Amino acid sequence: MSDHDGRTPIRSVGVVGAGVIGASVAHAVAQSTGLPVVLVDSDPDALRTAADSVRRQQRLSLLTGKGSRAAALDLKSTTNVDELSDVDVVVENITESQVAKSRLYKDLDRVLRPGVPIAANTSAIPIAVLAEPLTDPSRVVGVHFMNPVSQIATVEVVRAQRSSDEAMRAVTDLLRLMGKSWVEINDAAGFVINRVLMVAVNLAAAVVAEGVATPNQVDALFTGCLGHTTGPLRTADLIGLDTVVHTLDVLHHHYATAEYVAHPALRERVARGELGCKSGRGFFSYGRS
Repeated sequence: MSDHDGRTPIRSVGVVGAGVIGASVAHAVAQSTGLPVVLVDSDPDALRTAADSVRRQQRLSLLTGKGSRAAALDLKSTTNVDELSDVDVVVENITESQVAKSRLYKDLDRVLRPGVPIAANTSAIPIAVLAEPLTDPSRVVGVHFMNPVSQIATVEVVRAQRSSDEAMRAVTDLLRLMGKSWVEINDAAGFVINRVLMVAVNLAAAVVAEGVATPNQVDALFTGCLGHTTGPLRTADLIGLDTVVHTLDVLHHHYATAEYVAHPALRERVARGELGCKSGRGFFSYGRS
């Protein structure tokens, strides 16, 4: 059934991937829209961790006065991708692996109703590449949410060459329901944010490794001199340093230029388990609740 303007209303949303960003997306959609959300991950432990994360985010929303729907989240967790068969739009957030995403998209092609759009919340892989396994590649649109999703008002929306107008409208309808604004750009590896940001993080890591400045000093210059809300290194900790390194690797694969070669100091932090906020330590230390 369609609304009077011919659009199919969004009545439920699927979110695939229960990592840090996936949990944040699921919480933000459920909280801001009141719609039923189905969160899917093949790892039961990831779903349990995501449930804890959502509860923490809900408590924070209540404390900040943004949680009017805090007691009524309609959020279901499952390991079964087939439970997405009735949703009206899917946000995909799994690990930044083209092989894993290709396998998932083949499953989504089987499970989803024809025309249901897939919003690919990917860090760097081109949307056209992600859409290749689908019978209908036009249903895929890039939607790059920033973490924490509920607190950042603007979204990077990526139109691939084959993204349909219908898929674009459905995705932006969801963003509108979430109270988000967006900037629409064309498809390219890393898009705008990560293609630029990852270079800044990489160079900031080099500055720290060379003893030119401490992480605090680097970020203080970016916030004080340039007006950034957070500096590149605290932003990297929020993203996850493992994700930063993986994104740099993807960008280097696509562009093969030196600025995307991850600095050894970044790789060393990841090898030590210093992943940022999610591990309790990265460039900065974080209390674990």
